[in-house]
Amino acid sequence: MRFKLIDEVKKEFPVHRLSNVLGVSESGYFAWKGRPASRQQQEDLVLPAHIRVQFSTSNETYGAPRMHVELTEEGLAVGRHRVARLMRDNGLKALQKRRYKKTTDSSHGGPLAANLLDQDFGCDGPDEKWGADISYIWTAEGWLYLAIVLDLYSRCIVGWATSDRLKKDLALNTLRRAIALCNPLPGLVQHTDRGSQYCSHDYQRLLKAHGIVPSMSGKGNCYDNAMVETVFKTIKNELIWRTSFQSRRAAELALGRYIDGFYNPRRRRSALGYKSPTSFEAEMAITE
Repeated sequence: MRFKLIDEVKKEFPVHRLSNVLGVSESGYFAWKGRPASRQQQEDLVLPAHIRVQFSTSNETYGAPRMHVELTEEGLAVGRHRVARLMRDNGLKALQKRRYKKTTDSSHGGPLAANLLDQDFGCDGPDEKWGADISYIWTAEGWLYLAIVLDLYSRCIVGWATSDRLKKDLALNTLRRAIALCNPLPGLVQHTDRGSQYCSHDYQRLLKAHGIVPSMSGKGNCYDNAMVETVFKTIKNELIWRTSFQSRRAAELALGRYIDGFYNPRRRRSALGYKSPTSFEAEMAITE
């Protein structure tokens, strides 16, 4: 490291003076300069290229733990701390920004359901427990609302839809897509907040028609739907807060690429052993 420091500042100070200050020999420095790069030094020149590819593929969101898994699965023998150092040395760090919008209106006369989950998010298999919620994206044209249905077993987004209005049709369309994709058996429990979209008679009728049992959070308790909130935070961290959307259509297209092209099939989740939701479900299906 001392020879490297000398090499970096030798244009500003004489080599012999730097050698004296750092307590190394001038001849040792010149021998170091003429020595072939070590294997680790050579790898440090190659590994950043692999890291940059995966960093770009993840929309510049992966930190050292997930990046380490990606490189290991590529067959590269590299430690997690080394990956962290190389990412830090190459300035691979994402920025975030936030904007707040209220989406839950519990001041309504719609029917409420009991909290059946009571923060128990554990599942033995897919389509046992779903979570649903609505969030928001700011664009130059105004707010765009995003609704999702999440399978709590694999954290897979099994249904999603967007709208420029926060109406019951947004929640209904999302639920219809989830049902069409998964065709769940009667008895599935779906948990939501107390928003008017989820308490509407049309929404409750659709749940009942497919044997889906409604569950709702306690009043003002965000922790009751924490799994969905965590996924929304991931989407905001990795896409929404880092992008300036000029139109609602541009935001919708970006969400499609992220959810269907990255989050479900590729995005590694630490709670799933650094597997993506799709990979986790496929592996668990084989072992059953």
